[in-house]
Amino acid sequence: MLNFLPDLHEGHAPITLQQAFGDALEAFDAWEDERAEPMVIYDDKIVPIGIVFERMRDCTDILPRTMADLVADALARNPAAAAAQIATFGDAARLATALVEQRRLYGETAIATFLDHHRVDKRRPA
Repeated sequence: MLNFLPDLHEGHAPITLQQAFGDALEAFDAWEDERAEPMVIYDDKIVPIGIVFERMRDCTDILPRTMADLVADALARNPAAAAAQIATFGDAARLATALVEQRRLYGETAIATFLDHHRVDKRRPA
């Protein structure tokens, strides 16, 4: 586990972690389906956005309006999550974690399908 991200203090995240969360939301928003999971930089280290979202799952800080708009845009594209109530970083992080996991699974399926389709010996199972 990447343990250099700071811990929450009684449900509150340091401002640097909140900023990394905002960067992760922007990276998620720009994530193209076929690409690998985006990364953000925190304290001169590269971190997958899913790790940032996971760290913020229990954060009780109120989500700023600009970040809430990014989350709302992501929800608009995913009808399964349209009824979600987003008020805190933790609410947004739990939703973002689920959306990242969904994208990861989609990417793994696409890779497996591509490899199966491009096998050299089609008689052998994948």
